[in-house]
Amino acid sequence: MKKVEGFEDLVVWQEAKDLAGVIYKTFNGLKDFGFKDQIQRASISVMNNIAEGFERGSDADFLRFLYISKASCGEVRSMIYLAKDLNYIKESDGNIILENCRKLARGLASFIKYLKRKD
Repeated sequence: MKKVEGFEDLVVWQEAKDLAGVIYKTFNGLKDFGFKDQIQRASISVMNNIAEGFERGSDADFLRFLYISKASCGEVRSMIYLAKDLNYIKESDGNIILENCRKLARGLASFIKYLKRKD
């Protein structure tokens, strides 16, 4: 197992970065700017809170930011359901994003559990 030297080494951060990229590409041409802005901000929040928490230097701070990241992942998931209902995206594309969000949320939950046991 590779030693973690920076947040960039964390699988959950890598997956969060990928999610943000997919969200930006998927909603690039959307004219509903309020919706687009909100889902983009939520997706960025997932990856940035992992990074910010890691850089805080304490497990307690890191845990707090991981919980925020997980909550933002839930916000993205919630908005994907609405995007599908509004036909902003294809059902199949939405389902892929939803599964990626669920996988990421499980990874964050596992990481949170690990850090809590460490104490």
